[in-house]
Amino acid sequence: MNPRKAAVERKTLETEIALTLSLDGAGRCEVATGIGFFDHMLNLLAVHSRVDLEIRARGDLQVDDHHVVEDVGLALGRAMDDALGPREGIERYGWALLPMDEVLVATAIDLGGRFHFSCDYRPVRERVGDLSTELVPHFLRSLAAEGRMNLHVRMLESGENEHHRVEAIFKSLARALRMAVSIDPMLGSAVPSSKGVL
Repeated sequence: MNPRKAAVERKTLETEIALTLSLDGAGRCEVATGIGFFDHMLNLLAVHSRVDLEIRARGDLQVDDHHVVEDVGLALGRAMDDALGPREGIERYGWALLPMDEVLVATAIDLGGRFHFSCDYRPVRERVGDLSTELVPHFLRSLAAEGRMNLHVRMLESGENEHHRVEAIFKSLARALRMAVSIDPMLGSAVPSSKGVL
């Protein structure tokens, strides 16, 4: 099997993103986006999905954090799509039911090549650290769109702590991704679809 790796560079008048990933990694992570709490969440995403991830992002943080978060999501989705290639031999579907103290989140993914996003997370606090919480679903939507995936996130128990809510979302996303991108030894080089292509 070819290495499932990708490198993406995205440069606009608002941001510069350089990103590399390996789907068959060990969860190694080096990220620097200028948004400390976002870096923490991306690190959790790498560790719990076992995807090796390196991100260098610069952007107009003097305006706000919107452009950096959005463009990292777009670049990460594009890299995942590139690394998956024709999506041969993958499990395709992944899901996770993840508790974080008083919070309980369910996430489900289909890497079937079509975009859909649904999320019922509604922030109570405006920020956690230096990350605008309204950007959490925006990041997820950007990731799903460029990654050509169905992504559903449900807050089964929203709890009381915004940090816990966001962390549970990223960890459940990571565990669902870990399942979906894993190789099914029974498939060989076949694509997991009755159509024969994804």
